[in-house]
Amino acid sequence: MSSFMAKPGVVPQNWHLIDATNQVVGRLAVAVANILRGKHRPQYTPHIDTGEYVIIVNAAKMKLTGKKLQQKTYQAYSHYPGGLKTETAEQVMAKHPERIIEAAVRRMVPRNRLGRQQMTKLKIYADADHPHQAQQPKELKLEL
Repeated sequence: MSSFMAKPGVVPQNWHLIDATNQVVGRLAVAVANILRGKHRPQYTPHIDTGEYVIIVNAAKMKLTGKKLQQKTYQAYSHYPGGLKTETAEQVMAKHPERIIEAAVRRMVPRNRLGRQQMTKLKIYADADHPHQAQQPKELKLEL
């Protein structure tokens, strides 16, 4: 008996469309990270990209639980003295709501070349419009 190891490019990669309206950010991020990594399929191989493409629409309508809108912070450092910029989740949600879900998913994929490759298959849009109709994405209902 031998273990199955997927070869690069052999496993088909489908497109999924997820509506983020009234979804909790963390629970949505877990589901998306598993699809990007390919852990939802029996052909999952840890060192090969067996994941699929994910399109997230209506990112501006996601929910954060508790007091996270006021208390959770996002930081960026320019590597210059005094170059630390801090924003609350409320400020980020007002300007760029797609960055909140992207940051949550990025922390759930491997921190290496494979993880960066898998993150390129994530497409996030603040409203309901997206330019990926030609890929014929299948709508994915998440029961969260």
